[in-house]
Amino acid sequence: MEQIILFITLLAALVLFIGGWLRYDVVALLTLLVVTITGIVPGNEAFAGFGHPAVITVAAVLIIGRGLLNAGVVSVISRWIGRVGEKTTIQVGVLTAMVTFSSAFMNNVGALALLMPVAIRMARRQRKSPSVLLMPLAFGSLLGGLITLIGTPPNIIIATFRSQAAGIPFRMFDFTPVGLSVAVAGGIFLALVGWRLIPQRRGQGSTEDLFQIEDYISEVRVPAESPLVDKPLRDLNSGAEVEVVVVALVRGKRHISAPSSFETLRADDVLIIEAAPDDLKELVDVAQLELVGSSAEGQAILGGGDISVIEAVVTPDAPILYRSARNLNMRWRYGINLLAVARQGTRLTTRLREIRFQPGDILLLQGRTDTFPEVLSELGCLPLQARELQIGKPRRLLLALAIFAAALVAASTGLLPIQIALVAAAVTMVMARILSLKEAYASIDWPVIVLLGAMIPVAGALETTGGAQSIASLLLQIGQQVPPVVTLGMVMVATMCLSDLINNATTAVLMAPIALRVAQGLGVSADPFLMAVAIGASSAFLTPIGHQSNTLVMGPGGYRFGDYWRVGLPLEILIVVVGLPLIVLVWGL
Repeated sequence: MEQIILFITLLAALVLFIGGWLRYDVVALLTLLVVTITGIVPGNEAFAGFGHPAVITVAAVLIIGRGLLNAGVVSVISRWIGRVGEKTTIQVGVLTAMVTFSSAFMNNVGALALLMPVAIRMARRQRKSPSVLLMPLAFGSLLGGLITLIGTPPNIIIATFRSQAAGIPFRMFDFTPVGLSVAVAGGIFLALVGWRLIPQRRGQGSTEDLFQIEDYISEVRVPAESPLVDKPLRDLNSGAEVEVVVVALVRGKRHISAPSSFETLRADDVLIIEAAPDDLKELVDVAQLELVGSSAEGQAILGGGDISVIEAVVTPDAPILYRSARNLNMRWRYGINLLAVARQGTRLTTRLREIRFQPGDILLLQGRTDTFPEVLSELGCLPLQARELQIGKPRRLLLALAIFAAALVAASTGLLPIQIALVAAAVTMVMARILSLKEAYASIDWPVIVLLGAMIPVAGALETTGGAQSIASLLLQIGQQVPPVVTLGMVMVATMCLSDLINNATTAVLMAPIALRVAQGLGVSADPFLMAVAIGASSAFLTPIGHQSNTLVMGPGGYRFGDYWRVGLPLEILIVVVGLPLIVLVWGL
C-alpha cells in the first residue's frame, strides 16, 4: 500500500512538474507533505533534507559564483570574446567554449547571463539573427556542468548517493574524464554542425528592428487652455482610457528624461510620449493637447544623460511572472517605464498594462542608469544590452580566484569535505567584501534549495518502501537478456527523457536510487550507473522547459518550442554514443 501511495503521488507530481501550473518548489513541498501525512516518511525526518550536504553545497556554489561574477572573472572573458572574427563557426565555437568552461565552476544560468549580451551584441553588429548563437550558448552552459562536482546540482546529488552506497562520495574532478570528453564532443558538434540546424528568425538584428519604437514616439504640446495645466503628470490619462508612456518632458531649454509622475505640468510644456496611434488621438482630443508630430528629438533623448533604455529578459523564477505591469505599478514602485514587450521574437501589440509576463519575454525598459542593476534584480530580469550597465563591479579578481582555488584544493585532496570547503570559501568572500551579505542571500536560488530539501526525503521513501527495487526489477527483466552496457544505456536514456520534462535536480534525486538497485541486481559496480544518471540529468536539450538556460534564450532567440529538438536530438544521441563507452572505460562494470 505504501508503494501504491508513493507511486500515485510521484505520478501526480510529474504531471504537475511537466504542466507547469505550479512552480516546481511548491510541487516538491506538496509531494513531501503527502508522503509525510500518509506516514511513509516519519514526521521527525520530513525536513531532514534541508540539512543534507547536497543542499548546503548547492547554496555555497551559488554564493561563490556570485562572488566570481562580482570580481569580474567572466567580464574579463567576455571582453576577450568580443575580439573574435566574424565567421559564425568561430563565434559559436568560442562562445560555447567560454560558457562551458565558466559553467564547470559556477552556476550555469549565471555564466549564460553574463555571456548572453556578448552574443547578442556580436549578432547585431553583423546584422544577423542572434538565434544562431544563443541556443549553442545555452547548450554549452549545460555541457559545462558535466565537468566537475560543482558544475551542476545533479552531480552534487549523485556524489551523495555514492557516499551512501560506497561510503565515499565522488570527488571534485571524478566527473572530469567523462564529462570533459562529452563536453568537448558536444562543443565541436555545436560549432561545426549544430548552429546550421537552427531556424534563423530574421528581422531581429537590432532593438529598432524588433521593437520599431520610433513608430510610437510622438510630441504633444500642453496649451494654456488644456485642463492638464497645473496638474501632476500622473493625471495625463485620467480622463481617457488610453495607454501612454511619458519618456521625456521638454520645458524651454530643459530636458527631463523619464519625469516623475508628480511633476506639475505647465503651459507650453512639450511631452515626448510613446503611444499607439488610436490612444494618441484620444489623448489629444480629451486632454486638449496639440500634436506636434513624430519626435526625432524624442528618439535622441530617449536614453540620454543619466537615463538608459535597455532590453531585459524575464527569468524562469522571476517574481513578476504571470503578473501585469498594472498589478506591479512599475513606474511608481521602481521608477521605470515599460516601453514594449516582445515574445518569441515578435513585439506584442496588446496593451502593455494588460500583458502578463512569461519566462523569456523581452522587456524594453527606460529608467535611471544607476538604479537598473538593483531594479532588474528585484524584477528577476537579466540585461541583454550591456552598454554601460554592468551587474557587479570588477574588483579583487586575484583574491576571489585564490579563495576559490584554495577551496577546490582542500576538497579535491580530501583535506575538507566538499560542503565545508565551499561554505568556508563563501564566508571568506563575504568577509573580504567581494560580495555583500545581501548579494550572498540574493544569489541563492531558493526554489532549487526548497526543491532539493523536499525531494531528498521522497527519494529516501522510494528506497525504504521498495519502490526503487520494483522499478529496477522491471529494468532487470530486460537487462538480464542483454549485456550490462545496454542496461547502462537504458538508464542514461531514461534519465535524459525525464530531464527534458522536469527539473534536472529532481531527475537525479528520483533516478539515483533506481540506478543503484539496477547495478545491485546485475551484480556490477554502481559507479558507472550513477555516472550515467549524472550525464543524463544534465542533458536536457529537447525542450525549452528542461532547464532554465533553455528557457532564458527562447525569447531573445525568437525560438519556438519545436526548434530545440532539431539540435538537441542529435546532440543527445552524440552524448550517448560518446559517453557510454567512456563511462565503461573509466569506471568499468
